[in-house]
Amino acid sequence: MADKKTKKEASKKENAEKPVDAKAKTSKKDKKAESAEQEVKIKTRLADVYKKDVVPALKTKFAYKSIMQVPKLDKIVVNMGLGAAVSDSKLLEEAVKELETITGQKASIRKAKKAISNFKLREGLPIGAMVTLRREKMFEFLDRLVNIALPRVRDFRGLSDKSFDGRGNYTLGIKEQIIFPEINVDKIPKILGMDITFVTTALTDNEAYELLQAFGVPFRKKEIKTA
Repeated sequence: MADKKTKKEASKKENAEKPVDAKAKTSKKDKKAESAEQEVKIKTRLADVYKKDVVPALKTKFAYKSIMQVPKLDKIVVNMGLGAAVSDSKLLEEAVKELETITGQKASIRKAKKAISNFKLREGLPIGAMVTLRREKMFEFLDRLVNIALPRVRDFRGLSDKSFDGRGNYTLGIKEQIIFPEINVDKIPKILGMDITFVTTALTDNEAYELLQAFGVPFRKKEIKTA
């Protein structure tokens, strides 16, 4: 027993006498600080673009008298409609997880407002999930959507400019959630689609179009009609 105690004491002394690698500790701290700083830059990048580039450009284009008249992106609503969840409740659970993974925000369950007997749908039955993004999370999601997700769409040729609602809002339909790199294709039970709605303060569709295009939303080039 005495030999074991002396060995333990000796090993403790050796560990205490070993020089602490200060560089290793500082490098870990530096890496954490750099990653945190990079994350903040990504979240605020488009917000800075809006202030520095988008506002002056739109103010000049539409001859606004004040920068307060310049339209802005108010929120982004991501919605998953799941009619199949009527017969399979697990599908809704998986969809909620995927939606939260994609947006980085807790999703809310959408329930049926009316009963439809033909679809075996009862009032109050969960049939979808949605997330409303604002401020930093909104800009961060838009950045990933424009620069990472949409270019992964097969045979992508740009978005149609026909999906504005007449009041300055635009809705984009996504057929497959796997265009987002956060989703592991091997672990999803089913391919699901979603609707992404950009809600702006623009008074006209033309102003909303120019706003979204200035943010980098890849619309198809308008065809110029020749006589």
